[in-house]
Amino acid sequence: MEPKDYYQLLGVDKTAGPQEIKDAYRKLAFQYHPDRNTENPGAASRMKEINESYAVLSDSVKRREYDTLRQQYGAFAYDQFRQSYTESDIFQGSDIQQIFEELSRAFGFRGFNDVFREAYGRGYRTFQFQRPGVFASGFISGMGRGGPSGSILRGGLGKLLSYTLQKKWGIQLPERGKDMADVITLSPLLAQQGGTIDYLCRKNAKQLHVRIPPGLKNGQKIRLKGMGGPGKGGGEPGDLYVKVHIRNPLWQKVMDWGLQLGSLFKRRQKR
Repeated sequence: MEPKDYYQLLGVDKTAGPQEIKDAYRKLAFQYHPDRNTENPGAASRMKEINESYAVLSDSVKRREYDTLRQQYGAFAYDQFRQSYTESDIFQGSDIQQIFEELSRAFGFRGFNDVFREAYGRGYRTFQFQRPGVFASGFISGMGRGGPSGSILRGGLGKLLSYTLQKKWGIQLPERGKDMADVITLSPLLAQQGGTIDYLCRKNAKQLHVRIPPGLKNGQKIRLKGMGGPGKGGGEPGDLYVKVHIRNPLWQKVMDWGLQLGSLFKRRQKR
């Protein structure tokens, strides 16, 4: 799979200013809007890439962190960024909803709610809650920890909303699975150059094929999306965070030497 880059996906230079980024997104959102691409099956995935790219590059904090990762990891910056940010984290605080509603008014397209519900699955729900002195609205999505507006579901108000929606209206909100943690042991060469490794997770007994980005340090963590605990009510599974343990170079030489001896012994037995 070809590495992704938010700047390339949005078609802007890394020096682009906020207005240039917004203009580029508006143009692409119009071009790939699902209402204009009913016969183009690839437009939906392209639209999701554009949405994510804009949500990151239009946020000064997320963009600064992504730029730092680009300098450090190059083509692997996207993978490193997504180890720290879920989709809900990425979309939180974005003005994408406002831009979609502008397109809806100007061209008669479906609005933000319909498009995002279609694009991000059945875990997506809009809600409105009102009681004396309290009013809240937004959406809950299976994309991650509550979706782009998920922060409203945290804390005491979040528990109250969840309880009321389920008990009074029978709406069961999606619940994301629990994150897990484990340790993965790498050779010094693999940690330095990157590559792939087969890894058995001790937490859930899953055999995984893990892509290792180059330049990993001892103690860093790799996020394996969706490899954690199962979700409930249509919610997505949690993530698995594996802490990197790099073998001591001397111990690695001993292991390599042992493997060579074992291979030589087997060849002699076959003669």
